Amino acid sequence: MNQTVADRASGGSCLRWLWLALVVVLVDQGSKVLASAMLTYGEPLPVMPLFNLTLLHNTGAAFSFLAGASGWQRWVFVALAMVVSVVLIRWLATLSRHETWLAVAIALILGGALGNVYDRVVHGYVVDFIHVYWGDHHFPAFNLADSAITSGAVMMIVDMFRKPAGESNRGDNA
Repeated sequence: MNQTVADRASGGSCLRWLWLALVVVLVDQGSKVLASAMLTYGEPLPVMPLFNLTLLHNTGAAFSFLAGASGWQRWVFVALAMVVSVVLIRWLATLSRHETWLAVAIALILGGALGNVYDRVVHGYVVDFIHVYWGDHHFPAFNLADSAITSGAVMMIVDMFRKPAGESNRGDNA
């Protein structure tokens, strides 16, 4: 019996990491509620050099891609995020118990995607408020969901380069 089937049979499914996705959604939504209540739209609030809090609404995708479209993009992005979320949950369910790093990465991406999808469904836009800049160069505003998605994606890339557990011992006894 392979490891994945054995893990699932013994309750070792990585679906147990769905709690992390839920925490990401809750923290993201809480931060957006606070930002919306405490910030004035479009007016930067300096926090420290290179960093402001600036409330913005993004009807597009990453980096405001398609933000100027007529509104159809809202539901396309909702549908896309829901399909990706289903794929991520199915992927999470297939992981072995020892694949913690990848499970955390998937949970972060899932939580971020669902946090932003909630905004699109309820508001018609994503609430962004983290504004980083260098001189006259401004990085597009983002939110905690975006940060979770980015962190999860970086973790996935790192995971591709990590050696599987026990690989260094293979062939030593041959």
